[in-house]
Amino acid sequence: MTSYSQALNTMPISEDDLMDAYSQAVTGAAEKVSPSVVNIDVRQHLPGRLPEFSRFPREARGNGSGFVFTPDGFILTNSHVVHHSSRIEVGLADGHRFQAELVGEDPDTDLAVVRIQSSNLLPVDLGNSQSIRVGQLVVAIGNPYGFQCTVTAGVVSALGRTLRSSSGRLIDNIIQTDAALNPGNSGGPLVNGRGEIIGVNTAVISLAQGICFAIGINTAKFVAGRLIKDGRVKRSVIGVGGQSVPLPRRLVHHHKLSRENGILVLSLEPQGPGHRAGLSEGDVIIGFDEQPISGIDDLHKLLTEEKSGVKVPLTILRGAEKVTLPIVPEENKKQV
Repeated sequence: MTSYSQALNTMPISEDDLMDAYSQAVTGAAEKVSPSVVNIDVRQHLPGRLPEFSRFPREARGNGSGFVFTPDGFILTNSHVVHHSSRIEVGLADGHRFQAELVGEDPDTDLAVVRIQSSNLLPVDLGNSQSIRVGQLVVAIGNPYGFQCTVTAGVVSALGRTLRSSSGRLIDNIIQTDAALNPGNSGGPLVNGRGEIIGVNTAVISLAQGICFAIGINTAKFVAGRLIKDGRVKRSVIGVGGQSVPLPRRLVHHHKLSRENGILVLSLEPQGPGHRAGLSEGDVIIGFDEQPISGIDDLHKLLTEEKSGVKVPLTILRGAEKVTLPIVPEENKKQV
């Protein structure tokens, strides 16, 4: 005898039922998250003055999105939305507007935190970007071209992408989606069907259709915590300018190297960590802290805050010779 549950599983699902379920998921996510999505208006002072109004500085205006993630006014957005801003104004979904202060930004991950002086705000629920799957429904909410709380829907197209930030570093674990994004969506939330934030919308490929990117919310949680605590994310540097180059095959075989590329040292910061360690221009870096290095991006991933002030081995090729030098990375205090 067929059980009731088995009968339900074998019953055909109509197209109308599927569309109703899809619509309910999108509308439910939008209704839950939209009250927490904000519009961010930014002004930037530009060098020079307008000739006909010489007393007034030039000023550029920009627009983006963000979302409230604490009830006491902390808002997550993109670094490129608020970078070099002279004034930030936040508009809530209920129409109230506030002047905002920049708590901190991290151009390396294109994330920033701003804060408004307000209480009892409705924060979003932060999800887990490691639990999402390719093909699952996602909803993007933002303010493209100033149209507030615009909702678009799509699917997760791919996971684990990398994206080059404005600082030159790679952002890891990027989510690719076909949910439509436009200028002004930057900094807005990417939401799953349960109304949980799984990403921060950040970029589109302008000449493509349906290729958009979001920073995973797990990355955003880490960065936001550091920005609230310190105003920036601390990383380490070794004071080297270089470029990725292929290694001679005979040296790869001779030294039994696992990678076929390295970093050619083109310049050294005077009295920087690399200079103090004995690096020279023309050396090729092939390892850092016992990890193989094949390019700048590999090295950036290893130069974390924890490496600052810690002596680690740096492996190089100097001519045909393989040499290991002790190096002490230092904190990167420069802001992009």
